[in-house]
Amino acid sequence: MRTNSIRTAFTVLAAAALAAVMGTASAAPSSPHPVKHRETTPVLVDCLWHPDVRPAEFILACGDGNSRLTSLHWSHWNQHSAVAQGVNMVNDCKPYCAAGKFHSYPVVVVLDQPQQWKKQPQLQHYARMTLVYTHDHPDGYAHKVSYPLWN
Repeated sequence: MRTNSIRTAFTVLAAAALAAVMGTASAAPSSPHPVKHRETTPVLVDCLWHPDVRPAEFILACGDGNSRLTSLHWSHWNQHSAVAQGVNMVNDCKPYCAAGKFHSYPVVVVLDQPQQWKKQPQLQHYARMTLVYTHDHPDGYAHKVSYPLWN
């Protein structure tokens, strides 16, 4: 009698497991639908390797912080480029950087050349930043300056 109870319990469990597997298999689509490739919006990668979209601030001189972008207001950010207006705060380093003073320069920031980010391949990142000074510019800088961005 005990053998029949064990056999019955085993049969019920096996049937339940088979039903669960069959139910899962039958719930799956018989033919996979093609997955649409969705373009991701590129990110801006900061000095600490953090991806960001539309940051309000960005450090340009990662080693010493003597050049940074502040008060960034982005007019657009898409798969091809991003544009913002803001201020470039630059240390004049006179007589040396620790004793220098920061000066503010209005600037238009343009990000472009999106490419796959090597550190996180599922993300695109902007690979170039261009600064266009709208009034004065720091000594030794051109009116328009482009920088390659790390990847």
